[in-house]
Amino acid sequence: MEHHTTILLIEIGALLFGLGMLGRLGRRFGLSPIPLYLLAGLAFGQGGLVPLSASEEFIAIGAQIGVILLLVMLGLEYSADELVGNMRSAAPAGLIDMVLNALPGAAFALMLGWDWKAALVLAGITWVSSSGVIAKVLGDLGRVGNRETPVILSVLVIEDLAMAFYLPVVTAVLAGLGLANGLSTLSVAVVTVIAVLVVAIRYGGEISRFMSVKDPEALLLSVLGLTLFIAGVAGELKVSEAVGAFLVGIAISGPVAHHATQMLSPLRDLFAAVFFVFFGLSTNPADMPPVLLPAFGLAVLTMLTKVLTGYLAARRAGIALPGRIRTGLALMPRGEFSIVIAGLAVVYGVDPRLAPLATAYVLITVVTGPMLARLPDYAWFKELVRKRMAAQRAAQKPLPSPE
Repeated sequence: MEHHTTILLIEIGALLFGLGMLGRLGRRFGLSPIPLYLLAGLAFGQGGLVPLSASEEFIAIGAQIGVILLLVMLGLEYSADELVGNMRSAAPAGLIDMVLNALPGAAFALMLGWDWKAALVLAGITWVSSSGVIAKVLGDLGRVGNRETPVILSVLVIEDLAMAFYLPVVTAVLAGLGLANGLSTLSVAVVTVIAVLVVAIRYGGEISRFMSVKDPEALLLSVLGLTLFIAGVAGELKVSEAVGAFLVGIAISGPVAHHATQMLSPLRDLFAAVFFVFFGLSTNPADMPPVLLPAFGLAVLTMLTKVLTGYLAARRAGIALPGRIRTGLALMPRGEFSIVIAGLAVVYGVDPRLAPLATAYVLITVVTGPMLARLPDYAWFKELVRKRMAAQRAAQKPLPSPE
């Protein structure tokens, strides 16, 4: 037992130190550390160079906490009123998002000769962007306060809430539970989401006043404890843990939200890094080559449809061209939900090629997405956009009337 503990400490210590060096290296070259964390996970996972056997369970739990912290931190940035207002205005964008990104996945599965259940699963995998990855990218690039960020978050929230309804349905379908059991599970999910939203909107102020900013230790423990508790309850009720954590962040407001953000930031960075490593650890590199080409084609197609989704959503919100481009590029990565959906397919014995295809697809989007999100920060790209805007203005100018 003692030997196992010492090996665990050695593995975790070496891993965290290595991640620190990778993060520093990435920032020196102007890269997001996320792709480097993922590649580190691939190198040390099953089929990798040096498998991490002792710390596997710790990393899996740490990865779950990482997603929860990423989402609660996103929620802390916005009040319940802002959430409801953004959701109302972004509902059409959410519908466009579903059509543009779920249908290509379903069509792709049918083109490969898979059945309708596999098509339903792949539709979900290509539909939902990664809230965790995007939250990290927005923080890394200093865009949390940008005008287009509420639009990005609105699309993500609608997707996450849609998952609260999609996951029970797809689970019932894959398990062959029948319509009655599927509707029962869905009803529980719907009631849970509505109940938490109502509590967040009506009693958010009381929840915040119950916590004191004068005692940092108590505040940290209470916010973290409440977040993990609600996320766990949400998971038990077949609602996403991520949705539960996000709604906790929404419910906390005022000075409490500000202080909680400052205290939780280091914890978020730590566990978010563990989440991205875990994602790579759970992938066997040997399974990737046969599905790499179709996964790449699907990734290119659905990254373009995400850019179009973000562009249309930002344009509808009255945001200028640079913000529209930033919105579209930010939405490209897929992540935690896509892996959860692929995991369901594995459990219920859907086509065996689906899991490696989904993993390769997510890895492609999650590695290239954060890199492409930086494009609007480069001078040559800004100049290109400026010329495009100038050309648009010139085209809109009325022609001088003849004398």
